[in-house]
Amino acid sequence: MSEVHVNGKEIRKPGQVVVVTSGKGGVGKTTTSAAFAAGLAVRGYKTAVLDFDVGLRNLDLIMGCERRVVYDLLNVIHGEGSLNQALIKDKRVNNLFILPASQTRNKDALTMEGVGAVIEELQRSFDYIVCDSPAGIEKGAMTAMYFADQALVVTNPEISSVRDSDRIIGMLASKTRRAEQDLTPVQEHLVVTRYDPARVERGDMLSAEDVREILAIPFLGVVPESKAVLTASNSGVPVTLIKECDAGDAYFDIVDRFLGRERPFRFMDAPKKGFLSRLFRG
Repeated sequence: MSEVHVNGKEIRKPGQVVVVTSGKGGVGKTTTSAAFAAGLAVRGYKTAVLDFDVGLRNLDLIMGCERRVVYDLLNVIHGEGSLNQALIKDKRVNNLFILPASQTRNKDALTMEGVGAVIEELQRSFDYIVCDSPAGIEKGAMTAMYFADQALVVTNPEISSVRDSDRIIGMLASKTRRAEQDLTPVQEHLVVTRYDPARVERGDMLSAEDVREILAIPFLGVVPESKAVLTASNSGVPVTLIKECDAGDAYFDIVDRFLGRERPFRFMDAPKKGFLSRLFRG
């Protein structure tokens, strides 16, 4: 827990708000939100992960708590339930809590004032508040990013995905509370998902270096293409809680780099072929 000492007294620093965002859907953003939040909690940080995708509500499925949802973010905003009632404590990780989205079809139901009040309350008792944003620049996405202190920009190594991510980076620089109030800018971090070094070598997708060069924001790492991600999602388990899993290991590397720890970059090179596979062109 973040604390400072003033005149001999411990004063808790407000929790950091981290938005997980992308320019287009289907890049693994909700998977990243769940894995990243679980990773922070495993590392000892009290973490809440909020679903801003009103109407879809995928996060609680990936976290495996969909049957435990009684109150959601909109209920809290409208005073129909308290934040304590709506937060779902993860059964596997002590420091992890989930606040699900509403299934309403009204995308305008999220108000900036209501979301701000919820986040301010969470900041009093959590180290990190991870906001799983809808893709693109619809109202839910703009609301999710508005209060951010830091942002994970999630992209696939494809031109269209990277181009849309560049637009989101522009929004983070101009449409957040920090930008409006002329505060220190939102700290942006790049996460490249569904990375396949063999396809990069064949020229079928951009390299991590290409993506870094185009977007020009600090790079946290790649997450390799892995069947374990789909298996974890279908099982309602964040992939960081799956043992002996490359994608889970990659997300832990990303969490550690985010926390300022040195980690070698892995999963960026294709496995070298042995003599027999080269001989038979396998």
